[in-house]
Amino acid sequence: METLTFNNFKVNTRIDLGVTVLTEKEIIDFAKLFDPLEFHTNPEVARKSYFGGIIASGPHIFNLVHRTQWIPLFKDTVVCGIELRSWKFLKPVYPGKPIHSYVTITDLKPNPEKRVVAVTWFYEFLDESHEPVQTLEMTILHKLPK
Repeated sequence: METLTFNNFKVNTRIDLGVTVLTEKEIIDFAKLFDPLEFHTNPEVARKSYFGGIIASGPHIFNLVHRTQWIPLFKDTVVCGIELRSWKFLKPVYPGKPIHSYVTITDLKPNPEKRVVAVTWFYEFLDESHEPVQTLEMTILHKLPK
């Protein structure tokens, strides 16, 4: 996968980050490290829970897609993260269910003096019915080309 540069940054550009399917083992392993609630880690307890089964920890799908799909595309341009906002957990993510991920550029604030641009990214994670299961906005400072 080739990395992208400022020339690829345009408001309303939507990038398809592909489909991810989490296994029960992946959900449990992630949750044991970062969110050890029993409805994430114990199938028997999860079956009796509000959700009726194991579900992914809220940050799991974002963390995986950001790390494996977004970072390979933009890693050479990143200066630092600035803000994370409006993170909404709309529907649970169950094992074996495909989640389609997209990210859209919603704002660009270039600072030519400092050779950077603040890019606001809108992440969407959609279920197999194309309904959102999770959304969030993140602003990241990127390098401008020399």
